[in-house]
Amino acid sequence: MRKLALFCFVVLLFGCLASAQNASTSPRRALDCNERTGILCAEVFDPIGYWGAYTGHDEPSLLFYSNVRGSGNSSIYRLRLPKDPPTLPKQDGTGGTFNFQLHPAFWVGMAICDDQSAPNPGGSLIGPNILCTPDSDSNIYDGSDPAKPDYIGHHPGTAFMEMQFYPPGAVISCDATRWCAALNIDSLSQNYNTGQGNNAACGGAIEYVNFAYIQKDGIPFPPGSPSPLGPFVAINSETLFMNSGDELKVTLQDTAHGLRVTVDDLTSGESGFMVSSAANGFAEILYDPNGNNCDFNTHNIPYDFHPMYATSSEHTRVPWAAHSYGIAFSDEIGHYEYCSSVSAEGGSCTQASASDPGGADVDDVGCFDAAFNASLGLVAVGGCFGEDDDFDGVPYQLVWPGTSTSRRKDRTLHAQPIQFTSPLFRDSEGEKRNYSRVGFETDLPRIEFSTNPPCQRHVSNPADPNPGQGCVNPPAGAPFYPFYTTAGEEENCRWQLGGAHIPGTTNTFGGSSTAEYGPLLELAYPAAGGVPTFRYNDFRRVVNNNPCRAGD
Repeated sequence: MRKLALFCFVVLLFGCLASAQNASTSPRRALDCNERTGILCAEVFDPIGYWGAYTGHDEPSLLFYSNVRGSGNSSIYRLRLPKDPPTLPKQDGTGGTFNFQLHPAFWVGMAICDDQSAPNPGGSLIGPNILCTPDSDSNIYDGSDPAKPDYIGHHPGTAFMEMQFYPPGAVISCDATRWCAALNIDSLSQNYNTGQGNNAACGGAIEYVNFAYIQKDGIPFPPGSPSPLGPFVAINSETLFMNSGDELKVTLQDTAHGLRVTVDDLTSGESGFMVSSAANGFAEILYDPNGNNCDFNTHNIPYDFHPMYATSSEHTRVPWAAHSYGIAFSDEIGHYEYCSSVSAEGGSCTQASASDPGGADVDDVGCFDAAFNASLGLVAVGGCFGEDDDFDGVPYQLVWPGTSTSRRKDRTLHAQPIQFTSPLFRDSEGEKRNYSRVGFETDLPRIEFSTNPPCQRHVSNPADPNPGQGCVNPPAGAPFYPFYTTAGEEENCRWQLGGAHIPGTTNTFGGSSTAEYGPLLELAYPAAGGVPTFRYNDFRRVVNNNPCRAGD
């Protein structure tokens, strides 16, 4: 999904960090996720964007499951913001690897109600749009038989919330040296049972995002608005900034007027929060497929966004998303390649680089050279932030923490790992509980469309005669793919992402991404005509216990 660090891309078509410091007074277009600038939007199960193959990003994820009420609508994490290595990056790729080169963001997520979002806004031949009941498992519809009441096409409208954290130092960042965070809620303006998107003025079958920074006063900075039809919000003196290495407590909980996210910086003592409420400017876009406008006065619906489910399981899905989950932690990778020469700042790479020694590729877009970055006080290295269709960029190399058996090399050249606890949730009595089991999931099959051979992810579809063929982990072209490990024991246990050799590691879950993320996962989705379609969009492995339980 999208973040204001990336609003540099959207506001000025791959503009600069300095421009993101001030709010734009012009309404944003609601179709940002369809464009090459929407590189961090939620991944839909089928293409909706440019070249007919918008992919968003690569998301290695950790899922948390429990059948106890409260597990689907409240979460409490402890996490540590990773530090960059002492060695600066070099243009030839031999220097250090900073966090912005590995991941433009990481996040914790939750399924959210949105009655104007897929799969059935406005109703269809299978029946009327069933309104979402917040915090309730009555919203679970994930059957594949259209004749049965639990058919997934009946599912209430769903959005996905990502509480995102953005590393410093690049044009996609909020600051040259500090982290910031934002609440994102992604929705899809399309009826999957008819195939019809919103009207052309609203962008058609678009994915749209409500966005607001975490603020110390909890107020989105005016004149901006979180609404996808309003002007962009901006950072200001009330925006919560954090330093690398800070210990955070992140709390997600529902309120009378929407989900509240609170970030307590236990190191600095500062706190910030945001409530996804109509009063704060959060809104749906009216699903109006036969209309001819998308005016703010008629199509902006102020809305309190509440969590969708009471529990968290394999059945608590977002029915339009490539991933299968509700409660999850995820990294966002696959958005950095070295580049020393650009067609224009924010344009394409024009010559061979450390990432593409044979010559620039078509996916080398959103590029900035070293001199431009240095002029803004950012890390003076040139690179591209477009999606990495051929998996040859920095995040797919042996540059993650724990990828070297030499601790000195790891400490000198590699960023420290993201470390976080399993979340706790509050049950119906208000008591903190651990999730009972976990899952590992990555959406690699969904984005392996340009590999050789490409992934045949369509099931029971003549276009892919051998479903599953070419769907591999690590992806073709990638020497490495990051995976989750644990460090510490019992109440001191923390998850981390990288390789198998992070100091203090206690469990590698097979010691490779192939072993950890497991087999292909077949998912059913609603499709036009009131019938289901089936996809291999993910690898998923569920562990029937929680091997890293959190303490109070």
